[in-house]
Amino acid sequence: MPDNSHKELTDFYDEATEDYLFWSKSYNMHFGYYRPFRNNPFRRDSMLNEMNEQVYKRLHIGKAPVRLADLGCGMGATMKHGLKAFPHISITGLTLSRFQWEEGNKLLEGYKGTILKENYNAAPFPDGYFDGLIAIESFCHSGHSMKTLAEAYRLLAPGGRMVIADAFLKKPVEQLSATAAYAYRKLCEGWKLDGLGDIISTLKNLEGAGFKNIVMEDISFRVAPSVMHVPFATLGFMLRKTWRGEAIRPQSLNNLKGSVYALLSGMHLRAFGYYMISCEKIN
Repeated sequence: MPDNSHKELTDFYDEATEDYLFWSKSYNMHFGYYRPFRNNPFRRDSMLNEMNEQVYKRLHIGKAPVRLADLGCGMGATMKHGLKAFPHISITGLTLSRFQWEEGNKLLEGYKGTILKENYNAAPFPDGYFDGLIAIESFCHSGHSMKTLAEAYRLLAPGGRMVIADAFLKKPVEQLSATAAYAYRKLCEGWKLDGLGDIISTLKNLEGAGFKNIVMEDISFRVAPSVMHVPFATLGFMLRKTWRGEAIRPQSLNNLKGSVYALLSGMHLRAFGYYMISCEKIN
């Protein structure tokens, strides 16, 4: 990741992370997964926690102690969810944000989880250190690049699994319509993304990195109900700031813009999709 985008991303999350409390009381910094008759589509945190649940389900965690890593862990909400469900595991989270590192570790006190201020593209661990990897809406910050996938493969132990939950392009960026391309560009600007990978190229890159048993699930319609919360959450956040007489910080404004353009991007069904990808390292 270039130094300038690295700094922009760090500044963004250092300044805007606190605002996510308005999105999720648990600091879940991602979209949700809706299951009819299990989640209430009007209760956002129920769907956000269900996304965590679905990711852990695909890791196939057994009864033996295992070491997991959350690559781009945010405030550690997904880590905390897993540590509550599986007390016998340990999880290490990686983030570039000083705020997330300092405050996230406070939220994890009493659990076998630790957040480190490190870059997941150059993690300070030996080969095969982790038994499982999680990447929820984090690899988009490096464009789902081959470098990122290759480093994830290095970190994973033989027999280990990785689960990615993220938005992807359905076609190369140069093939997007004018309106889809505009929404995409603004989305990347608002959320400081290097760019989304297109799903076909990402699957090929996972194979190229060495991953096997790759399973791709299009969960766009499962995610859509939580995406529909964006305009209401954005309006509520703005009204709260106005009521309290608080100025909206530049990074918070970028976050809000990114959220709105995420909604607009999601409306281009032929251009964007939300996928969950599970894969393994065999040897």
